[in-house]
Amino acid sequence: QVQLLESGGGLVQAGGSLRLSCAASGGTFSGGTFSKYAMGWFRQAPGKEREFVAVVTFNGGRTDYADAVKGRFTISRDNAENVAYLQMDKLKPEDTAVYYCAAALGFLPRADYDYWGQGTQVTVSS
Repeated sequence: QVQLLESGGGLVQAGGSLRLSCAASGGTFSGGTFSKYAMGWFRQAPGKEREFVAVVTFNGGRTDYADAVKGRFTISRDNAENVAYLQMDKLKPEDTAVYYCAAALGFLPRADYDYWGQGTQVTVSS
C-alpha cells in the first residue's frame, strides 16, 4: 500500500526553525521508483485553501518555491532513503498550517499530484 508519512511538525516561536520529513513506502514507491517522482510540499491554514509551498525534481537537481517562503524554506530529498525534507527557517505566524507532502510524475509541478500524505501540524507563535 502506497504511503507518504509526514513528521517533524510542532509548535515553535516566530523566528525559529523546524524540519519536516516525508517518508515514502509501499506500492509504487518500492523498488527504486521513488526517484522517478517529483516531491512537493503544500500547506493549508484554517479557513484557507491548500497552497503550494515547494517542489523538488525527481533527482533533487532543481527546486521551486512559493514567493511567501522563498529564502526561508529549503526542500531536499534522499532517494536512497525514500525521504523528502522541508527545512523551515525564520518561521512566521502566518506559516501556521497543516503541511502535506505529495508525489507527482511531472518535472516541477505545482498541481496534479498523484499521492498525498495525511499532513503534519505546524504552529508558529508570535
